[in-house]
Amino acid sequence: MNLRNIDLNLLVVLEALLSERSVSRAGEQIGLTQPAMSAALGRLRLMFDDPLLIRVGRGLELTRKAEALALPLREALAAVEHTLAQNRGFDPSQDAMTFSIAASDYAVLVLLSPFVRALSVEAPNVTVHLLPRSKASKEMLTTNRADIVIEPEGLFGEGDFPSQHLISDRWLCAVDSASPHASQEKISKREFLDLPHAVYGLGADRQLSLADRHLAKLGVTRRIEVTVESFLLVPFLIQGTRLTTLVLERAAKLLAGHAAISTVQPPYPLPDIKEMMYWHNRNDADPGHRWLRERLIAIAAELDP
Repeated sequence: MNLRNIDLNLLVVLEALLSERSVSRAGEQIGLTQPAMSAALGRLRLMFDDPLLIRVGRGLELTRKAEALALPLREALAAVEHTLAQNRGFDPSQDAMTFSIAASDYAVLVLLSPFVRALSVEAPNVTVHLLPRSKASKEMLTTNRADIVIEPEGLFGEGDFPSQHLISDRWLCAVDSASPHASQEKISKREFLDLPHAVYGLGADRQLSLADRHLAKLGVTRRIEVTVESFLLVPFLIQGTRLTTLVLERAAKLLAGHAAISTVQPPYPLPDIKEMMYWHNRNDADPGHRWLRERLIAIAAELDP
């Protein structure tokens, strides 16, 4: 296939289609109407002599050829963007740029909420896509689906990715504000184990938080009554119940007044979490990406300890 005979803009369209698996969402991502996207998909099908996307039920699925194209295409376009970015700086007050950040709802509340507020003033043409936390964090960086992953140290695992510490936090035990334990400074082990528990769990296999993993390593057996894939919903779920849960102090402070809960010291020593920022080294020198990292570091430094 001779590049001289190819409209390279179609490759941008193709990457969006393969990523979103939706003509309308892909069009929104790159700023094209649905008729224009449908026409471009038709041209791409002729170019590759393959349907690329096929209807399965109410959604679209990739053909084998499309699956084989997805990663090398994403990497090639990222390399082109990276090369072009080296020749210009980044002015957040003027330049338009889009970033994707994968993080838990805890990190969104505590760290990214003030970051978004700062963006509205400092970088009016910058768009940030906040993506849910994923167990495939490394793959998100490698395939360029995320520019930044914010993840607790110890969950990201081994990998040759640059990183930077952002914030630390400690675990507390939360109970309903009307609970007899609400006025205590610390809950005892017996009281803790007598209560039913609500815990955070990610994905179909219920990946536990670092605190819950630590308790499991200690051999602590609890009666888990509720699991939920959200740190921020847990405090609301325990209202009006006997349930207890482990919460992070920064989130508990921000939710005070919204969830009728009280926090006490847990009966077991739990290691603090360290929220880290990870990125791919291909973005090290990119001016826009460097600005993004520096702003996140600055916002984290401004938070109350």
